[in-house]
Amino acid sequence: MRRAARPVVAALAAVLLAACAAPGGQSGGELKTASDQTAAEKRAAIRVQLAVGYYQDGKYDIALDEVKQAIAIHPDYAEAYGLRALIYTSMGQLPLADENYRQALRIAPGNPDLSNNYGAFLCQSLNKPAQAMPYLDAAIRNPAYGTPVSALVNAGVCSIKNRNLDAAERYLLDALRLNPDLQATNAGLARVYFERRDYGRANFFINRLTDTAQLDTLPADVLWLAMRVQRKLGDRTHEASFAAQLRRRFPGSPEYAAFERGAFDE
Repeated sequence: MRRAARPVVAALAAVLLAACAAPGGQSGGELKTASDQTAAEKRAAIRVQLAVGYYQDGKYDIALDEVKQAIAIHPDYAEAYGLRALIYTSMGQLPLADENYRQALRIAPGNPDLSNNYGAFLCQSLNKPAQAMPYLDAAIRNPAYGTPVSALVNAGVCSIKNRNLDAAERYLLDALRLNPDLQATNAGLARVYFERRDYGRANFFINRLTDTAQLDTLPADVLWLAMRVQRKLGDRTHEASFAAQLRRRFPGSPEYAAFERGAFDE
């Protein structure tokens, strides 16, 4: 669902934007650091940082213009194309986003941040989970990747979409070991066990969610999942609490429509 993709895009942006702030590549067989940057690369990096700020403020046209200027200064700046892909994704311009991800990865095929972001884009925005997995696995396997938990969660969520619950469980449990309080990890594991009809274990991870996150921060799909788990367990008090949140915050959502028609088993 396009609406549900927004938190995913925001999370991916945080990872990629951090990568944009750091020099990449190699110089003379060594990892490239700030002192290796040319004057043109430094000017391009400043433009990208300006674009980051505009992107985060929702000023997409200005952000795109800053990225365009960065690419004009440094045409092989892979992170600039990756940022432009994120901006286009937020604008709903998915073919342009796809084109920019591909260009970024042509320039920097081993970049794990770009691989993770493109894999998540393929899975969540284009609904192509099978095509997404090689990119996510490449990011996970890269020993230089600083945030493997992001790719593990994305791989877990994508495996659920691909109806591979065993793989989803493995990825998400690995992510849990790295960050036990991440909302997406606990929500993903709750979904895995709900799909397996292991409602007690699903509820364990729902409880972890509500212990580590405010109820009014949970998205519609997680609230709906929590309601369905409580319905299966016969806990109408907690079911009603989640229903109240869904009704108040997401009255126009597909999840609320499913609740209204009583589609708990769809």
